Amino acid sequence: MSGFMNALKVQRWDDHRYYHHSLVNQSLHFVSASTFVCAYVVAFSDPAMAALIGWLVAMTTRQMGHLFFEPRGYDQLNQATDDYKEEIKVGYNIKRKIVLLAIWALSPLLLVVDPTLLGIFVPHDGAADFVRHVGELWLVVGLAGIAFRAVQLFVLKDVQTGLVWVTKIATDPFHDIKLYHRAPLDVLAGKQTADAIVEAISEEIVEKVPAEASKSGV
Repeated sequence: MSGFMNALKVQRWDDHRYYHHSLVNQSLHFVSASTFVCAYVVAFSDPAMAALIGWLVAMTTRQMGHLFFEPRGYDQLNQATDDYKEEIKVGYNIKRKIVLLAIWALSPLLLVVDPTLLGIFVPHDGAADFVRHVGELWLVVGLAGIAFRAVQLFVLKDVQTGLVWVTKIATDPFHDIKLYHRAPLDVLAGKQTADAIVEAISEEIVEKVPAEASKSGV
């Protein structure tokens, strides 16, 4: 168990130090994380609505931060090129994210072409039914995206790496709230980047993380 938890710390730490330099990005992650927590609560009673909240608000704000505000040039702090970071990223790098987001955005067209989706749904009766079916479809897309990458990691890395990544994805909303809750105030104060990225992460996350952590991928 200690090995699993240490690997989780490594993935979290590398994700933070490589991909969250921008305070705007951190702020959007705080919004995203708070929304995901709300979606988790809603999922107990209405999974389709939770998927709509997760994709339309939480995922869009999160990916806007990465795509539009996070620096993509040479990372002076970590002495790494963007290509290098994209190559070793454990989860969804930019290219993989674009593919996943394209599938998400285009998937409702399946319900336009075939409202029953090969007999899975009763044909929608009005806009409300259509939106609910979209939410159910997006729930499957999200879970399938996580499962697909986990299986890839099982094959390309090992089972523990895949399970650690799934655990990280599931717990990121809570972790991001803890890390980035001060970022919106920093942005309002006129800051754009973290003064010292190490200071933005709690001590228990970075302690005992091997110095060579990034060599195994982020």
